[in-house]
Amino acid sequence: MSENSPEQSSTDKPRKELEQELKRLGRLSTRGVLALSLFLVICILAWWDFPYLPQPDAVTSVIGAPPCARLISIALIIYAFSAIILSLCRMAQGVEHRSSFCHVGYLTAFFLFYYFSKALQQNFWAVFGAGITILGIESYRIWNHCAERILKVKENIEFLNRNGRLPPQ
Repeated sequence: MSENSPEQSSTDKPRKELEQELKRLGRLSTRGVLALSLFLVICILAWWDFPYLPQPDAVTSVIGAPPCARLISIALIIYAFSAIILSLCRMAQGVEHRSSFCHVGYLTAFFLFYYFSKALQQNFWAVFGAGITILGIESYRIWNHCAERILKVKENIEFLNRNGRLPPQ
């Protein structure tokens, strides 16, 4: 068989598509870790009492009083349990939800609510613990989903190399 045979050219396009899918899944598999890293940076800023934000009194005089710390804590508990259950359901169903960056935004909002209610130092560890738990589960879920898909794509490439066609779906 020559290098430019019809059989080989018919497998080039599917092989390139499968290789592109491998690259996409490889990039996607790191999104959870990137979100976790961003959350840790925000945690450091929260630990330092958000040095680049205006003082809580200056902001609350313009937008009004923040909710009390107890209400924020109740909302944090509800959010944390909901996010964990949602993530575990996605994991069980094999859903390819790509991003956990929305959780970083929600957790940052909790830090800010506590900051503006002047209760950040007392509640830092609650938000930190909830964030590490949620983002850890999300990171594992995304990585696990991608690892399973990568394995399937590699099997398809091997099948294509052996048989000159993609496996039946």
